[in-house]
Amino acid sequence: MTNVELSEVEKEIYCNKGIPYLNQEEERQLREQYDEKRSQANGAGALAYVSPNTSKCPVTIPEDQKKFIDQVVEKIEDLLQSEENKTLDLEPCTGFQRKLIYQTLSWKYPRGVHIETLETEKKERYVVISKVNEEERKRREQQKHAKEQEELNDAVGFSRVIHAIANSGKLVVGHNMLLDVMHTIHQFYCPLPADLKEFKEMTTCVFPRLLDTKLMASTQPFKDIINNTSLAELEKRLKETPFNPPKVESAEGFPSYDTASEQLHEAGYDAYITGLCFISMANHLGSFLSPPKLHVSSRSKLIEPFFNKLFLMRVMDIPYLNLEGPDSLNFASRACLLVQPKRDHVLHVTFPKEWKSSDLYQLFSAFGNIQISWIDDTSAFVSLSQPEQVPIAVNTSRYAESYRIQTYADYVGKKQGDKQIKRKWTDDSWKEVDRKRLNTQSLSHSLQSHYYPPDSFTATSTVKKRNLSPSPEAGSEDRVLGKSSDSDLEQADSCAEALSEGRKKSKKLKRMKKELTPAGSVRLSPAKLFEVPDTW
Repeated sequence: MTNVELSEVEKEIYCNKGIPYLNQEEERQLREQYDEKRSQANGAGALAYVSPNTSKCPVTIPEDQKKFIDQVVEKIEDLLQSEENKTLDLEPCTGFQRKLIYQTLSWKYPRGVHIETLETEKKERYVVISKVNEEERKRREQQKHAKEQEELNDAVGFSRVIHAIANSGKLVVGHNMLLDVMHTIHQFYCPLPADLKEFKEMTTCVFPRLLDTKLMASTQPFKDIINNTSLAELEKRLKETPFNPPKVESAEGFPSYDTASEQLHEAGYDAYITGLCFISMANHLGSFLSPPKLHVSSRSKLIEPFFNKLFLMRVMDIPYLNLEGPDSLNFASRACLLVQPKRDHVLHVTFPKEWKSSDLYQLFSAFGNIQISWIDDTSAFVSLSQPEQVPIAVNTSRYAESYRIQTYADYVGKKQGDKQIKRKWTDDSWKEVDRKRLNTQSLSHSLQSHYYPPDSFTATSTVKKRNLSPSPEAGSEDRVLGKSSDSDLEQADSCAEALSEGRKKSKKLKRMKKELTPAGSVRLSPAKLFEVPDTW
């Protein structure tokens, strides 16, 4: 796009109606284009705008354009000799012709003229040549640069609001806000990563403090006194005893937002009542103090346990997404915290690209209610309401040609098998292997002991047993004799690699947090009066 003028780039960014915005990568690219154009213009030393292909040598003009350029040069000669005329408006022309005009005039008239592209009412672009002295030429250049900078800032648009919120470090409150957070990061910062851990790190860097009022209302001490956590019903419930809703006075001239006349699903109104819900619940926590506190600040330790935990819809065994640590399971025992949740009711289905959700609902119509989670255009996860129907559903696809159904366990097993690297060892390699094994085995053991003390537990699930602590019996002979299986070696090496990669990501994350954390902000210690449970 080197021969495209900046305003044309901006036209591609702006919508016909709406507020413009750019993510960080788009903003960087646009500013680089502007800087490159400006530096080249300064290098040529004459024009307010110079094409990136401008040179100080005579430009090569195609045969079919020589007549057009000769006529332009002739008109400019007349302009320079005239004492009355100060400007010359050329006829509208193509972008390529404008490029030739700029290149030719920058070489032929390095001083004394100012060139600018304008637009007619019919959106036709034409070139204006002005006869100016050196002082006037520099003044016009400065005006041009200031205008371009303003247009750049306008192109960034609403993104500046999101950046200001993120850089402020203030608490960001939402209701059932996971998708809102994901869309905001994707649109205004950068594409979302595929890895969950990376997504958590990115989210906490952009928004250091998030609070989900739906999760807050679903947790003690609110869970037992709030029956319905939908936003509209929650707002109504928080007006009643034992809650004390805040008194809000609308600014003069803005009377429309009144909870007496609901305007649900209007973005501004939903945000407004979400804020009211948060204030009511936060103030209610103050009633548990001695003496009671009527108003609780957004920086109070009373609400800190609810920070950076986002409510998860339709996931019964994982109550919330914990942005600052591992996600928990909805089991009675805390011993199951890091065990993979049960997915014995989930099927992995592959099908033609033309299929839609209606085709999947029809395919599984005999199995009652289902939930579909799309993976891509040709595959999806389908959750059945009754796990015992899974074998029947899998069996139905045995002779099918257009689709294939497999259990979630088979899908995960095949995926892991495809990634597995087969290693072949020579006799001379075993000495080096033993040395690595001894180093990494102790590392692996210490990591396991960090999360699961040796006397803690051996976690099991109804689907598959997993031994989470080193077994004294299994493989004891191999350890005594200094032998190791391929799987042991792969686990040890991957553990060491993961730790090294984790250190790199940790350093990168600290740098990002340091850049985004406002000066003077203080990290609060966890509150002990109210705790969001790891399990419900």
